[in-house]
Amino acid sequence: MPNLEGKVCLVTGASRGIGKGIALQLITNGATCYITGRDIAKLEDVKAEAKHRGAEGKCIPVQCDHSKDEEIKKLFEQISNEQNETLDLLVNNAYSAITFVFENAKTNFWDQPMDSWDQVNNVGLRNHYLCTVYASRMMVKQRQGLIINMSSAGAIGPLFTPLYGIGKAAIDRMVTDCATELKKYNVAFLSLWPGPVKTELLLGDTGKMSDSHEMITDWGETPEFCGKAVSHLLCGLLLLIRI
Repeated sequence: MPNLEGKVCLVTGASRGIGKGIALQLITNGATCYITGRDIAKLEDVKAEAKHRGAEGKCIPVQCDHSKDEEIKKLFEQISNEQNETLDLLVNNAYSAITFVFENAKTNFWDQPMDSWDQVNNVGLRNHYLCTVYASRMMVKQRQGLIINMSSAGAIGPLFTPLYGIGKAAIDRMVTDCATELKKYNVAFLSLWPGPVKTELLLGDTGKMSDSHEMITDWGETPEFCGKAVSHLLCGLLLLIRI
């Protein structure tokens, strides 16, 4: 089991799904983990679950709407003030359009509303960049850190709707270009492509697989499998930087 004691982490969009799974694993392994989302009650539930497990780390819920620049800025100011300007890991996971992309997967892009771009790629792309900028400022000063963008195979092939793929391809390119500048400061930046994941959305409210996603989720992983991967990546940060 990775030992993340003393590590300061931020997982955006961690009230459910993959973000929650990543946060729970980081906390279980001893990290101090800030988690964000719009629903503070759901974030508090994540904190309670970590405590119930007897997790070694600390969970700090922060209500944040990642479509609002000022709230993003305040989030990083809070972390900087509370953690002596230290941040070891940022996981860019916040995504507000998952319901939209599922519902519009069979709708031609030209038949979708004109505001679909912002709905899909404001939080899913623009916010990722803003969070990366704020995190990089902290990590460059401390000359170490790890940033992870949650992406998918939709970056290289059709999946759901074109707007989804465009956004994922863009955040992968963000990783490539930003990593080039960050490497000399011992800051690693990478994309993580989970396969099918058994999130609450796919399992449905009853905990049973919906008919439309049963084939996918039959061989999918749990959200905490992603968390185990992230925990080991953080432990192997020095190796990542040397690659």
